[in-house]
Amino acid sequence: MSGLRNTHLSYSRLSRYESCPLSYQLHYLDKHTAEPGVPLSFGKALHSVLERLLQDVLDSEYAGPLSEERALQLYREAWTAEGLSGLDLFHQGLGILQDFVRQQGRVDSRDILAIEKEFRLPVGPFTVLGFIDRVDWVDDETIHVIDYKSNHQLFTREELDASLQLSLYALAARRMWPWAKRVRLSMWMLRHGVMQETTRTEAQLDAALAYVETLGQQMESAESFPARLNPNCVYCDHRRHCPAYARALTGQREVVCEDTSNLESVALERQEVAHLAKILGARKTELEGVLRAHLAEQAELVLAGTRYRMFNTTSLDYPLEPTVAVLARATSLSREELLQRLATVDKKALDALLKDEGKRLGTARIALLKAELNSLAAKHHSPRFWAKEVA
Repeated sequence: MSGLRNTHLSYSRLSRYESCPLSYQLHYLDKHTAEPGVPLSFGKALHSVLERLLQDVLDSEYAGPLSEERALQLYREAWTAEGLSGLDLFHQGLGILQDFVRQQGRVDSRDILAIEKEFRLPVGPFTVLGFIDRVDWVDDETIHVIDYKSNHQLFTREELDASLQLSLYALAARRMWPWAKRVRLSMWMLRHGVMQETTRTEAQLDAALAYVETLGQQMESAESFPARLNPNCVYCDHRRHCPAYARALTGQREVVCEDTSNLESVALERQEVAHLAKILGARKTELEGVLRAHLAEQAELVLAGTRYRMFNTTSLDYPLEPTVAVLARATSLSREELLQRLATVDKKALDALLKDEGKRLGTARIALLKAELNSLAAKHHSPRFWAKEVA
């Protein structure tokens, strides 16, 4: 181990190197001070609250419902510690924690095997260090490994089944709890109140071990660490020290397709333009946030030949029953005909209602209700361009 560049490996090191070798170099080799963005700090705050909330359960050997009041107290402390700000974001976090407490329901300290459990997993010449958010006892042959995620988007089935992080957790859990014949693996998607679950076969775990050792050796033997422009650059905690990100902010491009009959060239330029668009879009949002803050204090700004103001847009929502009544009086159409032609239910509003009712009716009943409602919905399809990078 003494001759290795990395004193240990971790999922964070491996994934950072996979995503962008330069980010890995800046963070782990050059040891630049990281500048985490709001999403990362927000996620850390939520993790801190959940860890401490359930550690209270273990320390007091408690059985019963979690306390929303305690969650709020811990959230205030974590919010301050992470240096977060903004009412909307604070409200988002508060809602996530309230939903977690309600979804969790009754807890029993005897069913929680570990919180923020450290593991050290030997992989060839390396040791993989990590921490598992939570491990629950299910029965005498089964444990449940849970990782909390504050992502805006759910994982696809393919992403879940191929997650290197969950594979490492499965390997570590089998070593720490060798009596468990089955290891369930879940990502608890906090924003959605959904537990996305998967498992691993022996072949999958063997492949994960081989991949980690291969990637570790690449990290050790690499002589250069090129930047890899990708959609996650806008969240990178070392983007200010990245020349590729600086070039992206100026709109500089490396690939220009000269011959559109060459589809490989078309795809390469389209990929780079997509990355640049996301980076520039995020920068635009960041700059507009600065201007909005000043416009909250003054009516307008005139800067660099451009006038900036805040203004309100108006949209109209017609109440159903009074509107139908007026139309029925003024036309020859019946109430039933008018409802058939005009009345639809907004999906976003319906989802919010079902989420609220789920606290009372329970997850199983809501799932059946959603299936019944979906059978009534009219489905409309339109062509949509889709693209996803493959490893």
